[in-house]
Amino acid sequence: MAECGRKALSLLEAARSRYESLQISDDVFGESGDDSSDNPFYSTSGDSDSDNYIAEVGEEEPQQQQQQQHQKREKESGHSGGAGSGGAGPPGALSRSQAEEEGWTESLQDVTVPPYKDTYGPAQKMTATATALDFFQLFVPDNCIQNMVTQTNMYAKKFQERFGSDEGWRPVTAQEMKAFLGFVISTSVHRCESVLSIWSSGFFSNRSIALKMSQSRFEKILKYFHIVAFRPSQGSNQGLYKIQPFLDSLQQSFGCTFRPSQTQVLHEPLIDEDPVFITTCTERELRKRKKRKFSLWVRQCTSTGFICQISVHLKEGQGADGLATLKNKPQLHSLVAKQLCQNISGKNTIVFTGPSITSLSLFTEFSKQDIYCCGLLSTRKSDCTGLPQSMLVCGSTPAQRGQSRMMMKGSMSLISWYNKGHFRFLSNAYSPTKEGMIIKRKSGEIPCPLAVEAFAAHLSYICKYDDKYSKYFIFHKPNKTWQQVFWLSISIAINNAYILYKMSDAYTVKRYSRAQFGERLVRELLDLDDCSPTQ
Repeated sequence: MAECGRKALSLLEAARSRYESLQISDDVFGESGDDSSDNPFYSTSGDSDSDNYIAEVGEEEPQQQQQQQHQKREKESGHSGGAGSGGAGPPGALSRSQAEEEGWTESLQDVTVPPYKDTYGPAQKMTATATALDFFQLFVPDNCIQNMVTQTNMYAKKFQERFGSDEGWRPVTAQEMKAFLGFVISTSVHRCESVLSIWSSGFFSNRSIALKMSQSRFEKILKYFHIVAFRPSQGSNQGLYKIQPFLDSLQQSFGCTFRPSQTQVLHEPLIDEDPVFITTCTERELRKRKKRKFSLWVRQCTSTGFICQISVHLKEGQGADGLATLKNKPQLHSLVAKQLCQNISGKNTIVFTGPSITSLSLFTEFSKQDIYCCGLLSTRKSDCTGLPQSMLVCGSTPAQRGQSRMMMKGSMSLISWYNKGHFRFLSNAYSPTKEGMIIKRKSGEIPCPLAVEAFAAHLSYICKYDDKYSKYFIFHKPNKTWQQVFWLSISIAINNAYILYKMSDAYTVKRYSRAQFGERLVRELLDLDDCSPTQ
């Protein structure tokens, strides 16, 4: 028993050593407990739901879940039988002779990524006395709030000219607008479904902040709240015209305040409905909730979780960027990836991608811009054009756990790796000649190519980040799409603000958790005298 304990401890220490060598930071939310303090990649808790393919590569599962996931992977890979079943391969895949003509070979060569051409960390130094509001206003400054005031008052005036005067309305001020933002943001701290619960007598009431503004006044501001009051004369077909200036300002502030690490990931963050509410609400309440009409993609630093850039795609209607006209998902996701990476060309950045983005044509185009990629392939979700068919279908010989096959074309490597199922990767960021290791407490060491280890490690950190990040979404659920995008963007800005806070001198003075930081921000927006967070 003691020997088994020493072996498990040595494996864990080896895992942590590898984890640190990949330069992935610890949990940025400052919360205690096994869920946040343990290594997110080598954890065996199996409680992460953000991206199934991440959990499949790197985590242990109960026996029944393993069988279910194995069947799911076999189905997604295009084969229903065991390892011996074959297949015609996905559309666009190359036969053996075609692959040889295109330059694919089993002869492997070393690949080296040049040094990163940018510095990493906050772009400006914040003082030790900086408040939560100071960090938040790096992204939502006073001039942005003043614009909300102006546009809201303009919309209220125009609305009343058309539909009749509203005797209970008076023009909103900047101080009231900050308080309005604070009330809505408070739903992310206290996790109440309706912001109006603050003034109720129920469980989610909050008398400490309810006295700052009456419910009727809040409802009036909520009724007329706008970022852009009127449709612009140019680009009037743009579906997000009411929020686009704010998104542009937010994008610029993200780039000006933080420089990400060399390793970044393109993905859709976890923005689904609160699972607790879904399991407890009535069928009538579920029917009333409209399906989200947009998708959000981000480029995210894998060392801190800082979201560097966002891309919003409307699922219906005409978009100014032309995304709405694209019905082919790989083509759509490829265009989204190009938009997200337009500011990192020439820096030797390493980008990790999921199956919907990974493709040979996109990675080749990125490599010309000094952007190196490592992505997971799926024969069902990915564009497999130009890839050898022999690498995308299962062979007749059963594979052993940890066994891998590789082919190269120039600096691009196509990897097929087996771990209770076949996983395929496309990469030009890691040398195929270098080996990595996935370490599990139960199974010990599982050999794999270095690209597989790096992908699983970095993506699992983001998966853990998303699990915590989703807890602090603003719970206010408006019906209008532009308002949903706005409050989601505010949630992202607050999480980014907390990351900058943790990397500043202010964190050494008062070490607030994410929940405490959010509560402090609410009280500062409401201009309450006692800004200390309650426990």
